[in-house]
Amino acid sequence: MTMDAPYDCLIVGGGPAGLTAAIYAARFRLKTLVVDGGGGRAASIPRTRNHAGFPGGVSGVELLDRMRRQAVENGAEIRQGRVTAIEGECERFSIRIGADVRLARAVILATGVFNHRPDIEPAAHDAMLARGLIRYCPVCDGFEVTDKAVGVIGSGARAVREAAFLRGYTARVTLIAPDGLESFSADERARLAELAVVVARGPGSLHAQGDQALVDTDTGPLAFDSVYPALGSTVHSQLAEALGAELTGDSCVRVDAHQRTSVPGLYAAGDVVIGLDQISHAMGEAGVAATTLRNDLAERRPLLRPAQAGG
Repeated sequence: MTMDAPYDCLIVGGGPAGLTAAIYAARFRLKTLVVDGGGGRAASIPRTRNHAGFPGGVSGVELLDRMRRQAVENGAEIRQGRVTAIEGECERFSIRIGADVRLARAVILATGVFNHRPDIEPAAHDAMLARGLIRYCPVCDGFEVTDKAVGVIGSGARAVREAAFLRGYTARVTLIAPDGLESFSADERARLAELAVVVARGPGSLHAQGDQALVDTDTGPLAFDSVYPALGSTVHSQLAEALGAELTGDSCVRVDAHQRTSVPGLYAAGDVVIGLDQISHAMGEAGVAATTLRNDLAERRPLLRPAQAGG
């Protein structure tokens, strides 16, 4: 176990929120460390086309690589590893990373969420995701399925909302639910009828066939240009909860208008905070979080640049 000098800012999570916070914090001349456990959603994006500044789109891998290089060139450190515990309090948090412990004056959580996946082998899932046969974000890429055949897998209000959103792009939307129409309330069934969304019972197997995704249903296999699983997600808020931070009813970390949690010195940004699950939104929150952190630190102890020798 090692105990180095404290960081001013330790960031948990190396996705768009965490790396944006690192760029800001490093440029505020704060001693900054990002701990990235990998497996974030942004890395799996084949190509995002609604992220400003990238005509033609950019892959999640390329975007993250650019952001990591920018954070490092401004002085941030990035370490691969998983934070398993955060203890202590403002000005003296202890963060366990494997067998090591690092100290930090303040912490930003940018741990994100995990999308629940359909029952499909990981390698097959990832191959279909890369080809756009499986998609998870209609806000991001609904434009790409304009007038195409789209399947939505799920039940209840979440699936109805997703199907309704996609109807703005195509008239060819089928909602595939475990109990068919019985998976929905009377009001939800009326809404689906109003939207002219077809409802099928399933899914059975899901696999690629040529340029389409095939979903087995009780009436036989249905072919789609893209399938959207609307199965919910798990919010990675366990570290915040263990520290006693207040959570929302959806298990997101509750923050104020400046990204402060209820624990002094602990901030949160990105999808772990309730809001629009978009890269641009996560980056905006991260900029606010890092700036608030910097100003809060300065309130407790002025951040003064030492005079240069001979100056």
